[in-house]
Amino acid sequence: MHRVKKVKLGDKTEGYWKRYEVNMTAVDALTDSTEVVEMEDVPSQFYVEKHSWDGLRDIIHSSRKYSGMIANKAPHDFQFVQKNDESGPHSHRLYYLGMSYGSRENSLLYSEIPKKIRKEALLVLSWKQMLDHFQATPHQGAYSREEELLRERKRLGAFGITSYDYHAQTGLFLFQASNSLFYCQDGGNNGFIQSAPMKPVEIKTQCSGTRMDPKIAPGEPNFIAFINNNDLWLANIQSGEERRLTFCHKGLDNVKEDPKSAGVATFVIQEEFDRFTGYWWSPSAMQDSDEGKTLHLLYEEVDETEVEIIHVPSPALEERKADAYRYPRTGSKNPRTTLKLAEIKTDNQGKIISIQDKELVLPFTSLFPGTEYIARAGWTSDGKYGWAVLLDRSQRRLQLVLLPPALFIAVTEDPAQRQESLEAVAHDVHPYIVYEETTNVWINVHDIFYPFVQTSEDEFTFIWVNESKTGFSHLYKITSALQRGSYHWSGDYKHSEDFKCVIKEELPLTSGEWEVLARHGSKIWVNEASKLVYFQGTRDTPLEHHLYVVSHECPGDVVRLTKPGFSHSCSISKVQSCDNIIIFDFPGKSGFQLYGMVYKPHNLQPGRKHPTVLFVYGGPQVQLVNNSFKGMKYLRLNTLASLGYAVVVIDGRGSCQRGLEFEGALKNKMVAIAGAPVTVWMAYDTGYTERYMDTPENNQQGYEEGSVALHVDKLPSEPNRLLILHGFLDENVHFFHTNFLVSQIIRAGKPYQLQVYPNERHSIRCPESGEHYEIMLLHFLQQYL
Repeated sequence: MHRVKKVKLGDKTEGYWKRYEVNMTAVDALTDSTEVVEMEDVPSQFYVEKHSWDGLRDIIHSSRKYSGMIANKAPHDFQFVQKNDESGPHSHRLYYLGMSYGSRENSLLYSEIPKKIRKEALLVLSWKQMLDHFQATPHQGAYSREEELLRERKRLGAFGITSYDYHAQTGLFLFQASNSLFYCQDGGNNGFIQSAPMKPVEIKTQCSGTRMDPKIAPGEPNFIAFINNNDLWLANIQSGEERRLTFCHKGLDNVKEDPKSAGVATFVIQEEFDRFTGYWWSPSAMQDSDEGKTLHLLYEEVDETEVEIIHVPSPALEERKADAYRYPRTGSKNPRTTLKLAEIKTDNQGKIISIQDKELVLPFTSLFPGTEYIARAGWTSDGKYGWAVLLDRSQRRLQLVLLPPALFIAVTEDPAQRQESLEAVAHDVHPYIVYEETTNVWINVHDIFYPFVQTSEDEFTFIWVNESKTGFSHLYKITSALQRGSYHWSGDYKHSEDFKCVIKEELPLTSGEWEVLARHGSKIWVNEASKLVYFQGTRDTPLEHHLYVVSHECPGDVVRLTKPGFSHSCSISKVQSCDNIIIFDFPGKSGFQLYGMVYKPHNLQPGRKHPTVLFVYGGPQVQLVNNSFKGMKYLRLNTLASLGYAVVVIDGRGSCQRGLEFEGALKNKMVAIAGAPVTVWMAYDTGYTERYMDTPENNQQGYEEGSVALHVDKLPSEPNRLLILHGFLDENVHFFHTNFLVSQIIRAGKPYQLQVYPNERHSIRCPESGEHYEIMLLHFLQQYL
């Protein structure tokens, strides 16, 4: 028998830190037909290329350089714009973000789409630079702390323009770049005006600090909103008028004395719920009698007074100081949050007449008791209602609510004025809970909500994805009855279940043991004229993502629109494969069919043994095995194969896109990990930990069994078996976790190796650090495998 050794490295995210389980038992070489080559029952030499540290550095540098260029240059954030005239050979323009040749930063590009395309022709679009010699990255990459942390939460590696807002009617582009805000115009009702690269206009300001998350007001595009120092601001890009909308933040250096913010998503909401904004413009503006307009902006106000403060080493190490952060550790207090409304009135010249801050008629917790997280929010397409997706703390109950603007009253410190405002609210104005979803596992928050324009005051129809009903994510067309109650908001209100609407119809548009892709920003496209819904899903196989279409009026057959044998992304439509990957499946003991893939060694030698690396992500929200191009994220797997390793990847119970029962196997028993590690679940955040593990008081055994630092006695006593890597500035999985793990390992007398990256956070950003990480990993395997 051959001796078995295992090494684990990893983390719960999809960032750079991953978990590996290195099985030192040799595997038989795989032939192209995937048959197992018979081996003699005698020891034989492992066959793998070995290199010096400098040799590995050259390999990693070259692979990252060329693969990085390909990955980073992939266009994204597409915007189709149709010409409003018939002149010229082109009918559409396609705007997007990407990298032009010779550039290392994202910029705005566009391509012309010809009017006529032969059906059998392969259409290749050429790109054109939209901006003229524009430097979008801050000088020497000097991002503010707010920008740096947002880039961490979004896992952004690219520099330059990373997002933009677009107003279709005016062709206005708005974006953040080079420590400022800029805009330019092309397309819209004025037609395409660009014939050569243009210089964007910088939006001047009186604010100090970074302006972030800029958005155009759809109903009055001269106005934009942005975040500055944790408060909302308003600016007119034509007149230069600028006003502060909220006054929550004091701008103090002391985090403890400055706990409030407006329009900003908190750490847990960004990190664990993928919501990166905290305010939403109404899609329309109301025309007033004097030809002025009224604009509405829904925003989230947050009070983190009761949230614990933690300290993480500052990037400015020479100052020997630590940065303070609010961090809701599992079992502790979350931020208190509510939704408010900013009402802006303008005259017929577009000048601001008044700004009024409005709050709900009652505290948020009184209207919606049990709500812990505002997971999503926005407006219906006609601006008639604000809406929000609310979750309880256990994340096992979800409510979709509608909020009429009339439910908000002016904020005032005068009790008499407040009472007068409450009495003025009509008795039939109240929230509507148009949908509720419960489960005994957990609810995966998604982005698929399509409200139809109301044709009746008494009904509200929308398309939604429900996973808990059948255990698989599927589309439903739902009609809720908006029965109207009568409430005296100025009196002693007591919560009742009256806000809940009766579901008149819940029509399944899709069904079966497969999933509509709904997480990680997946979208649907609805053509109301043809009554069709386009969506992405795994109907044919969980290994491939395809584009499908179904009728939302008379749902019948689901039709696949993309070619089998590949995975497709509807925004990019990239189709790539890797010849040295074998996908396989096998029945698991639980009764589920499990999928895996093998990266064959590039120098495959029949009859020789190749060391095997088992690449594992044991957590939820991730599917590793599918028939798609893996990109930069898994480049190291191909590098390992090029050096002679066989790399095995298996999606076990707990991975996604296989239904809630398959993923829910992790409930209350998350797997132990070690590397940029969560080593003690008690020290990780509320949103992620409690979703899968419940609270510590309800699941003490699960927390203890799942915390690797409490089980170091089970680690091997042989040296060179465990390598731990961690960024010292990590404000997500704090370095405390590695510190505690190492102290426990030392007390237990176990060997380990530790690699610290002093200037890195949770994800590696510096290219040199990234290269060092890869070299360290390969060198460790090479030396001790």
